[in-house]
Amino acid sequence: MLILRDPDEVSTIVDRSIRELASQRFQDIAADDEYDDEIHGYFIVLEAGDSVLALEAETSCPILHNHRGTIRYGEPGYIPCFEMIEEHATCFEMVFVLNDGGYGIVIFIPKDSGIDPELLSLCQTYAVPAPEVA
Repeated sequence: MLILRDPDEVSTIVDRSIRELASQRFQDIAADDEYDDEIHGYFIVLEAGDSVLALEAETSCPILHNHRGTIRYGEPGYIPCFEMIEEHATCFEMVFVLNDGGYGIVIFIPKDSGIDPELLSLCQTYAVPAPEVA
């Protein structure tokens, strides 16, 4: 999993379309200010073989469970905890906003065979098409 806390780190993203999307998001979030991960948050690019447990440990955000951890994705009553998820051509973009100041975590989940199938299913279930896809 790639952890990006600075716009200059987007060059480490292998997939060109995800790299361009991440670069755009850094610009969108900071607007006219300099990007500050302490204020704005950070990005994650999931990689093949990364587990959902490792992602949850990194973010402290429940992904396959509700806030209480009692209802799992696929079970009746499951409500996701993310703010939104968009589907792009090559990935899903999942966003958690963690405080009123806008600090958040943006997770890019590639549509690759090495990504956890249950996570991809969750993304497919809840994602809305991104403007460029719609």
